[in-house]
Amino acid sequence: MTTILRTWDLTKEYQGKEAVNGVNMSIKQGEIYGFLGPNGAGKTTVMKMITNLVKPTAGNIEFFGESMTDRSYEMLKRMGCIIEYPVFYDKLTARENLQLHGEYMGYYDAKAMEEALELVKLKGVDKKPVKQFSLGMKQRLGIARAVMTKPELLILDEPINGLDPMGIKELREVFRMLSREYGMTLLISSHILGEIEQVADTIGVIREGILLEEVAMDTIRSRDTQYIEMITGESSKAVYVLEHKLGLTNFKVLDPRTIRIYDAVQQRELNKALAEADVELESLSKKHHSLEDHFVELMGGEGIA
Repeated sequence: MTTILRTWDLTKEYQGKEAVNGVNMSIKQGEIYGFLGPNGAGKTTVMKMITNLVKPTAGNIEFFGESMTDRSYEMLKRMGCIIEYPVFYDKLTARENLQLHGEYMGYYDAKAMEEALELVKLKGVDKKPVKQFSLGMKQRLGIARAVMTKPELLILDEPINGLDPMGIKELREVFRMLSREYGMTLLISSHILGEIEQVADTIGVIREGILLEEVAMDTIRSRDTQYIEMITGESSKAVYVLEHKLGLTNFKVLDPRTIRIYDAVQQRELNKALAEADVELESLSKKHHSLEDHFVELMGGEGIA
């Protein structure tokens, strides 16, 4: 699969402090790349550098095999984007805003504008002034504006902000369609893991300006493992039972009260051995290591959201 966007050692400093530090990203054509991290992690800064809105302090950006420069005007025409909050002429209608966008982009295609409005479910309200739109409707209109020029790479910074659950579901379907049916490449940032993991093919996780991991979702799903979690106030006695009575070795003591057992063992057998050793249990339950667990561990115990 062709690599459409690549960055090397991408770095941005503000007043001597690194907001982004040596980010190496690789995004393949037609995939949905989920860019995850807490608020303030550097996601927006990376996207601004990719779209040439902010100049890197160091590093390189390559788009379709060409290095980004101050004169990469034609290259930038192949991108569509929403960075931070989409801004419109509030007194104009949604349709008029899209027409104006087409004019300054040199893209005159009435059919494409109609398709974009239909895609984001704004066809029935496209003649209303944008000042009457909700935050979610403005977010939809921003996506319509970004896709109407048929970009090869679509960059969306927190696109589901302000949307209700139904709106989020609809946009999820739009993202899949743009990728699968139109062959469009999407770079979508978010701090909401649960939404991105449903659509992304690849995920990059950034924290404090450093890209911690870039990995295919299929690889992450293959790491999903089952385990038994034990909560007890007598963890030392419980560990003795696991090691010496049951011969288990693949377990982890998370804290003074919590033990996770990854060895294959029946809960009934485990319960019996602990009871015979007079180990008092608060709970014993079978669980699985979720995608969220993976990212919480990656983030050093902190959630992404």
